[in-house]
Amino acid sequence: QVQLVESGGGLVQAGASLRLSCTASGRTNSIYAMGWFRQAPGKEREFVAAINWAGTETYYNDSKKGRFTISRDNWKTPVNLQMNSLKPEDTAVYYCAATTAVSGRRSTRDYDYWGQGIQVTVAS
Repeated sequence: QVQLVESGGGLVQAGASLRLSCTASGRTNSIYAMGWFRQAPGKEREFVAAINWAGTETYYNDSKKGRFTISRDNWKTPVNLQMNSLKPEDTAVYYCAATTAVSGRRSTRDYDYWGQGIQVTVAS
């Protein structure tokens, strides 16, 4: 089993920046990649970005690329999601996820483990 814990959410004003972090524990040697998704009220869970376990390859939802950056220093450090120029429409619960699959990074179906989620609220 893999456990994922998100941190760094909160309430910010439009235009501000926020950094989310996700720490994985347990059988992390089975993980190929980690991703961030978000879900706004009444909407489906949406892919934001993903990164391979080593931190050398990244994948983005094209609509988020430019304002959002996923990163990690190495396989021992948390996965971060830097969010800049936040907008009220970025308000959602953000989820960290981990996949044991060799391929597939953009669908919720690709992921085996999920964190509890963390609220990000952007006020106008």
